[in-house]
Amino acid sequence: MIKIQLVDDEPNILAALQRQLRPRGWTLHAFHDPQEALEALIEHRYAAIICDLNMPQLDGLTYLQFARQRQPDALRLLLSAHGDRATLMQAINRAEIYRFLSKPWENYEIESALEAAIDLYQLREENQRLLQQVRGQQDALERQRRELLRLESEHPGLTRVRRDSEGAVLLEGYDLDE
Repeated sequence: MIKIQLVDDEPNILAALQRQLRPRGWTLHAFHDPQEALEALIEHRYAAIICDLNMPQLDGLTYLQFARQRQPDALRLLLSAHGDRATLMQAINRAEIYRFLSKPWENYEIESALEAAIDLYQLREENQRLLQQVRGQQDALERQRRELLRLESEHPGLTRVRRDSEGAVLLEGYDLDE
């Protein structure tokens, strides 16, 4: 289940985002208070976080920095009507935002940015799952290798197999021509 956190001090913005995104089937958690949104980061795992830049209690840049610390895998998107170069550089460098979205927005911009963010989030999760699987397989192979070495040291020659030119196993002590 894909969860998206929406943080904006303006209830109309939150309502508009929810109306637009709800049909996509994502679970949306909307917060007008950044402190409540921070607490939700402990309880829920988000694929993406959309946060307004200018909020009275806590600015969006600072919020996204906290969010990055608590949920480094969540992709962070910054929403603002004011986007000067210095703010964008700070957002990229300090909060490691994935995308900057301007207010007012075009619906396709928000949707395509979120779809891309969610695709990237899921790809990263799959990569982590596969990495864990490969590490588990490497551990199993290492255990098998150690066991073969132990058996070979206890019974020299046990792990060596003689084969003919076609790959058939040759057994010592048996004459196949008889």
